[in-house]
Amino acid sequence: MERTRRNILKLFGISALGVSVKPVFNAFASEAGHLTGYRMEKGKNALKARQWAMVIDTRQFHSPDDLKPLIDACHQAHNVPDFENKNHEIKWIWEEEYHHAFPNKTTQFLNEAVEHRPFMVLCNHCENPPCCRACPTKATFKRKSDGIVMMDFHRCIGCRFCMAACPFGSRSFNFRDPRPGIPRLNRKFPTRTRGVVEKCNFCAERLAVGKMPYCVEASNGALAFGDLYDPDSTVRQLLKENYTIRRKQGLGTEPSVYYIV
Repeated sequence: MERTRRNILKLFGISALGVSVKPVFNAFASEAGHLTGYRMEKGKNALKARQWAMVIDTRQFHSPDDLKPLIDACHQAHNVPDFENKNHEIKWIWEEEYHHAFPNKTTQFLNEAVEHRPFMVLCNHCENPPCCRACPTKATFKRKSDGIVMMDFHRCIGCRFCMAACPFGSRSFNFRDPRPGIPRLNRKFPTRTRGVVEKCNFCAERLAVGKMPYCVEASNGALAFGDLYDPDSTVRQLLKENYTIRRKQGLGTEPSVYYIV
């Protein structure tokens, strides 16, 4: 009788353990084709890379209006809310001036064309991301398969440690329910809730079906996207042929977004 009771208790213990550890596996479910409530089927057309990277040719942007189609394409597809109150602003990609984007690369007599040029900034998907180390729940993690720094919205507890750790200001916090601020809902991508951090995901859901990121498609060739470690990739060819800079490179995070100036 005692042995039977012990076996039953063991069975309940294993069941409870299974319930408790299930969310942990969900945090990394993107590797298996799932992410934050939507499916990412990686079929034969999926684009793959050791480390995805982006090269932005800033010479092709002359005013903030040139960046607007790129920002709109990203924000509309990813259900980024648009609130008039700037304190509640959510940004995946946005426009900055040179001095704000590259504070460690300014000079007193900077070329005027560069100084007044609009610079598109976003999550840099660093090879050594401090945000991932700061997150206590692993809601933000670097995907081993291709180097993208991902967000699991379901696991985010809103502590904002990742925001404090990110030196680029690339993360936004939902101080209010973002859904009322979505002009046109895209039901193919999940909405977020109040108290959740969000950011650019390099359009991982599009890469999974063989498509380029929205901003790249809308850029008319001003943005290039590819594998940083493939010597024959477009980004590597551009890096070889042009002088590029990265944001706050001296911090050692190894940003994967490069700017041709």
